[in-house]
Amino acid sequence: MGLVTDEVRARAEKYTGDELCREKTKVFLKEANMPNGLLPLKDIEEVGYDRETGVVWLKQKKSITHKFEAIGKLVSYGTEVTAVVEVGKIKKLTGVKAKELLIWVTLNELALEQPTSSGKINFRTPTGLSRTFPVSAFVVPEVEKPAMEKNKATTEVKEVVAVSDA
Repeated sequence: MGLVTDEVRARAEKYTGDELCREKTKVFLKEANMPNGLLPLKDIEEVGYDRETGVVWLKQKKSITHKFEAIGKLVSYGTEVTAVVEVGKIKKLTGVKAKELLIWVTLNELALEQPTSSGKINFRTPTGLSRTFPVSAFVVPEVEKPAMEKNKATTEVKEVVAVSDA
C-alpha cells in the first residue's frame, strides 16, 4: 500500500468490522460527492481515512467481482483498495480493474464530469483511456432503517385486549 505510509496510518481514522466499514465507506463517498455504490465491497476487515491528505484504504478478506447491471460492466476489487479522495474525484486508485471486451483494465481515476449536473462519471486508466457512464448506474437506493432498529429499542407486547362496541 504505497499511499498508506506509517505517518498516514497514525493520523487516519481507522475502523474494523464489515458492517461499520461498509457504513464508513458510504460516508466518505458521500463527503466526496461520489455515488454511494462505487465500492460494493464485502467482508471488509479495515477502512482507513486520513482527512488531511485524502488517503483512503479498504481491506477485504478476498477479491470480489461485481457486475454493475445498469451498464453491464464487470469490475474487480482486490483485497486492498487505496486512493486519494477529494470532492468529485477519486485519484491514484489501486486495486480496481474493469473488464473491457476480453481483458481486465486497471482503473486509476474516477471523476465526476463538470458541470456535475451532467450526471456523468468518467473512469480513467493509467494509459490514458477513459469511459464515461451515467452516475445513476453507481447509485444504490438508501434503505431507511426502522425507528425501532435505529434506537435499538424493542417493544414487548404483554397482553392483547379485544375492544368491542357494546
